[in-house]
Amino acid sequence: MATQLSSMNNRHDSHSTTEQGPGWSTKRIAITALFCAVASICTLFLQFPIIPGVTFLQYDPSAIIALIAGFAFGPVTGVIVSTIPYVPQIANQSGVYGMVMAIIATLSLVLPASLVYRRNTTFKGAVAGMCVGAVVCLACCIGANMIITPIYMGAPTQVVIDMIVPALLPFNVAKIAINCVATALVYKPVTKALGN
Repeated sequence: MATQLSSMNNRHDSHSTTEQGPGWSTKRIAITALFCAVASICTLFLQFPIIPGVTFLQYDPSAIIALIAGFAFGPVTGVIVSTIPYVPQIANQSGVYGMVMAIIATLSLVLPASLVYRRNTTFKGAVAGMCVGAVVCLACCIGANMIITPIYMGAPTQVVIDMIVPALLPFNVAKIAINCVATALVYKPVTKALGN
């Protein structure tokens, strides 16, 4: 009898919809696919400038979707939703460059944040995770711009360095702040609606 109960418990755990379970339930797969679809729509149709006079840097809210996914279902789901939705960006004007930069920006925010939150699943843990993610994301975005953007633009690295203070830094700070504040506001209602 004890063996049967243990077996039943193991089967239940393997189909958990949270990161604690080793398996992926049908519900979790479906919700992850939904997150990816919504994030893809954001990347393709909801891009707009947020810094006056810097129209070439476009913001989209897809990182909010990825953060919610990472908090609700763990870092692995966060990584999936931080990468797959950006593949269609290859078809955009920025092509591979835009895709790579978007993945770096989102992944560097979502992965640290969801890893911290997994260890402390409270509001304080979420805030701490987003603070850590914000620092990592900012560093990665500036670093990636200095390495990748000169190759894409065919310009000297100094040109990008000269853009950091007037354009890159304020854009990335604003983008990270919007993503984190919006996630903090909508996370609970969204996860409650998903039944997580």
